[in-house]
Amino acid sequence: MELQLATRREGDAAVVSVGGDVDNDTAPQLRQAITSAFNDGARRVVIDLTATDFLDSSGLGALVGASKEHSGQGELVLVCPRPQLRKLFEISRLNEVFQIYDEVGSALAS
Repeated sequence: MELQLATRREGDAAVVSVGGDVDNDTAPQLRQAITSAFNDGARRVVIDLTATDFLDSSGLGALVGASKEHSGQGELVLVCPRPQLRKLFEISRLNEVFQIYDEVGSALAS
């Protein structure tokens, strides 16, 4: 499935909604969306994976790379309510790297 990205501002935060598949072909687009959000002044970038159907190691790498690249600019957090995707973060131990929430409202409120 094709990747869909949409970014919206919520105060000093940006929410990047990710739909479809994040794989080797589309991971660079996700990383660019994160970079753009930080460059536009967001202090917190929330990656909403609620509508994400597939995420492979390239997608995980894009998230980790963007987090490291922008660590001095702000915080990157994830919304991942889908158990099958959340398991990827647990298996890779990235749940120890990222704050992961079940809903966007919780990610914005923390």
